[in-house]
Amino acid sequence: MSPPEKGAPTTRTTRQRTAIEALLADTSSFTSAQHLHARLSAQGSSVGLSTVYRTLQAMADAGEVDVLRQGDGEALYRRCSPAHHHHLVCRECGRTVEVEGRDVEAWAVRVAQTHGFTDPTHDIEVFGTCPDCSR
Repeated sequence: MSPPEKGAPTTRTTRQRTAIEALLADTSSFTSAQHLHARLSAQGSSVGLSTVYRTLQAMADAGEVDVLRQGDGEALYRRCSPAHHHHLVCRECGRTVEVEGRDVEAWAVRVAQTHGFTDPTHDIEVFGTCPDCSR
């Protein structure tokens, strides 16, 4: 997860945002805006899908959620640790584990320097099959 940029917009607390935050806090896997919207609707909430998208984007811009892009371009969201980290994601069930990657950090800096780049940032997700799904 890349840290938020200095001066990143802050999001104000609304009833809709509070409801979305509560669902994300109760979700361990990455999830789509559509899935969150369906869960809100099932709870009787009148939060619109566009509001869910806008809120998630604002939270992502502020560094409050991580965004994982699927191969088809769909964005999935998850509340994560504010510290820089990477993810192991199960292809079967979506289980996600946050991991540090000191070797990855050193590699990114080294590659950037080799090519004359400065101030490198990166996002890395490693996909595989978790132990439960491997059984």
